[in-house]
Parts: sequence; structure tokens; C-alpha cells
Amino acid sequence: MPKRQFVLLDRDGTIIVERHYLSDPDLVELLPGAAEGLRRLQNMRFGLVVVTNQSGLSRGYFTETQLARIHQRMNALLKAEHVILDGIYICPHRPEDRCSCRKPEPGLVFAAAAEMDFEPSECLVIGDKPSDIGLGQRIGATTLLVRTGYGNQTVNGTTCQPNYIADDLNEASQIIRGLLK
Repeated sequence: MPKRQFVLLDRDGTIIVERHYLSDPDLVELLPGAAEGLRRLQNMRFGLVVVTNQSGLSRGYFTETQLARIHQRMNALLKAEHVILDGIYICPHRPEDRCSCRKPEPGLVFAAAAEMDFEPSECLVIGDKPSDIGLGQRIGATTLLVRTGYGNQTVNGTTCQPNYIADDLNEASQIIRGLLK
């Protein structure tokens, strides 16, 4: 039986509105088109996993309890839109920690793949920053850059080379649907 294919998603600026070191669950807000795009991906039988750098944890900007509440709020907003995430994987480290789990390093993907039994190179990676696209490239996945969050800055200001560029998660899901045909 073939393994289920997964979409690996950035959190801030991709699914929810970018807020600098988000620490208040009441400020969690889905981006326009996010729920619709995720629902479409889910209906195409993709697993949905969030892979997110959260250095604010190690910097002391928020606690593990606050982070858990933020994810509970995001999951509740998505559930109200009939979207269920398969998992959320976080890196709490700062860039200077040089860990193996901070994007673009693939440690979180390997952990998710081991737990959920998927092949990282068969994933699609969607995000708004060079680190998201770099993660996808390091695991040999197809990459999609969304113009939400920092996406417009990423498109205009870096040498980042995603496979596809979309305005938002909804358009990204339409691109993916086209790739399946």
C-alpha cells in the first residue's frame, strides 16, 4: 500500500497572520484563503503537518503553556472550518544554537516522517520565508512560496527559488491539484 503524502506547512504568515513573537492566543487569526486551501488539500487526502520555528520560547517571550494555547486556538479555528491538522512540530531554538531542527534544517521533518510514516522527498512544502523553501529543497520536496506573511518580501528580495509561487494557501492548493492531474 502506498504511503500517504503530506504537505508540510509553515505556521506564521502561511496559515495564521504574522505577529512578531506571537504570545497571545486571542491574537491568532487565520489568513484569508488559509482554511479553504487546507480543506482542499485535506479533501485530496494529503496529511497536513505544521513545521514551525518558535525561538520566542527559548528567548523567554512566551511559555510552553502559552504556545500550547496558541496552537489550541489555531486548531479550534481550523476545526470550525472542517480542517484537522495531523501534527504540529516546533523548534524552540535560536539560530545561534545551530540545532538540527530549526528550519531550513530537516530535523523536524524527519521526526514527523518517523512518527507518521511518510517519505520526506514526496512532500510538498509551503511557506513564506527562505527557510521554508530551503527546508523543502534539503529534503528533495516540491516547494511553494505563498505571498502572505513575508512572502512578498521573499519573492522580491532574495535568491530563493521555490518551485511555485502562490498568492495564498488557497491558490497553492489549486496549484497542487493541478500537479496531481
